[in-house]
Amino acid sequence: MEEIDLRSDTVTHPTPEMREAMARAEVGDDVLREDPTINRLQEMAAAMMGKEAGLFVPSGTMGNLLAVLTHCGRGDEVIMGDLAHTFLYEAGGVAALGGVMPHTIPNQPDGTLKLEDIRAAIRPDDVHHPVSRLVVLENTHNRCGGVPLTVEYTCRAGELAHRHGLLLHLDGARIFNAAVALGIRAAELATPADSVTFCLSKGLCAPVGSVLCGTVEFIERARRIRKQLGGGMRQAGVLAAAGIVALTKMIDRLAEDHQRARMLAEGLANISGLRLDHPVPATNMVFVSLADSVSYSAAQIAERLRSDGVKIGVVGERRFRLVTHYWIDDQKVEKTIEAFRRAI
Repeated sequence: MEEIDLRSDTVTHPTPEMREAMARAEVGDDVLREDPTINRLQEMAAAMMGKEAGLFVPSGTMGNLLAVLTHCGRGDEVIMGDLAHTFLYEAGGVAALGGVMPHTIPNQPDGTLKLEDIRAAIRPDDVHHPVSRLVVLENTHNRCGGVPLTVEYTCRAGELAHRHGLLLHLDGARIFNAAVALGIRAAELATPADSVTFCLSKGLCAPVGSVLCGTVEFIERARRIRKQLGGGMRQAGVLAAAGIVALTKMIDRLAEDHQRARMLAEGLANISGLRLDHPVPATNMVFVSLADSVSYSAAQIAERLRSDGVKIGVVGERRFRLVTHYWIDDQKVEKTIEAFRRAI
């Protein structure tokens, strides 16, 4: 039975072209800055984000952690959404490893933070308080349905942060999904941010890695912290080679994933017992919940689907997340809809 894996776009395997590029990659010692393939990837990434420099890191979690630790000192405070990936899914790293205090405010349904909430969260200059140092936004926003944050909103948030002496970091794990959905360049979304990280290993299909981008001075400091965290890699050009293919060949085709997410949502909407969070998905994520008329839990439905060869993400007692990606074609979308129909 052919497996259909919709749990996340992190399950993607490298394409044949990536595997070939990895086999042919020219390598060197990256800690000594002598890996030409990593150097090329970092330069490409920085240019695509409109930043001065880039740093190849093993994961998006490390990229976000590096950004916070580079921008903030121990006892400083970082303002972020209560549904932010950095708050929910990165093992408390900013607090555990950096002594940085997360200050969460409510994410809105469109993934934004209200500007008035950001402003209210900024601490006055008072010896009793931690120093508000950084604001973190997420684009696309995972827990809010994979929605993209607009250039206009990000600019307003950046202006607010900078006006009050704070910096802005953009968790752009899926920033290219946002850019494709909005019909703009990723650099336009990253311009207001002092730093941005994006993943190569999600919809772009590379096997490993993310890139953190910012000023030359910022990246130099982040490089030292990367070494402290054990992220200094040696002949990792074999990984960066796949990332270069991702950036040159995989971005424009993300529109296909978005279209298949819409096909999937349309099919699931016609099944009695299912309710879509967003009838028209903004990017490649479909969030769906069980109606009260369904007596089974989400975990039980997921188990039925798994026995039918379909893997999905369970994100609540009665809620699922399905993520389309390079390895999900039209036929797999149709099979998933039919599997849901049988399971319900």
